[in-house]
Amino acid sequence: MKRQSLKGRVEGLLLSLLLIALVVIALVTFGGRFWWLPPLASQHGKAIDTLFTVTLVITGIVFVLVQSLLAFLVFRFAGSEERRAVHFTENKTLELVWTIVPAVILTTLIFFGGRLWSRIQIAEPPEDAFKVEVWGEQFRWTFRYPGKDGKFGRTDLKLVSVENPLGIDKNDPASKDDIFFFAGEENLHIPFNKPVVVYLRSKDVIHSFYVPHFRVKQDAVPGMVTRTWFIPTKKGEFEFACAELCGLGHYMMRGVIVVEDEKKVKEWLSEQLTVGDVLP
Repeated sequence: MKRQSLKGRVEGLLLSLLLIALVVIALVTFGGRFWWLPPLASQHGKAIDTLFTVTLVITGIVFVLVQSLLAFLVFRFAGSEERRAVHFTENKTLELVWTIVPAVILTTLIFFGGRLWSRIQIAEPPEDAFKVEVWGEQFRWTFRYPGKDGKFGRTDLKLVSVENPLGIDKNDPASKDDIFFFAGEENLHIPFNKPVVVYLRSKDVIHSFYVPHFRVKQDAVPGMVTRTWFIPTKKGEFEFACAELCGLGHYMMRGVIVVEDEKKVKEWLSEQLTVGDVLP
């Protein structure tokens, strides 16, 4: 019996040390931010980071308390044949506490998260926002700008071909000045410190337009047009990728966003060929 008691205490001590080590590693990893989000480069991203941090702190506190308590109990009440576990069927006070407290915290987080989501996804962007379409397909992105008239021309999947990958209707007057590129052949150019609306479309399966620096992540769904908008607050080049596993070539779906002064963006667009030039 003494051997079993000693064995139980040793096993309890080892498990306790393992749990404590797990807590310490988690605190050092997240507290030291060795693995963290990239530097913020959009206006609404600050609110997203705040919500993310608050959620992480709350769940982190619960994690530390629960694992520390578990480590103490495992060590303090190591297995022994001389002692039996005490069982009780209910404790209404305890049950109310662990039901109401998490419910209040989660409801609060969901409320503020829902407000932020509505502001980004549901609220209409400013009328003077810069517009661009991003098309996803296995396994690349394609960009389309509306041209000087600010309108995207009509598209039809029946018109898709090697020369016309988006199925743009060249007979639609609004299509004539549209500009499109494949990611890799050209970067996505957007203006600095101005609202940018990205309309997302897919030609095959679900893709996800993900720009970590902007805190932007929105699915592109076949058969419908989704939308997201943001305001870039830093100039430079920022990588984006597909965050939805879309097939064997998923890893190749990446591109570069160039944020620069609006004047430079307009100058660059004026130098590009339009649909009227490439689809006579």
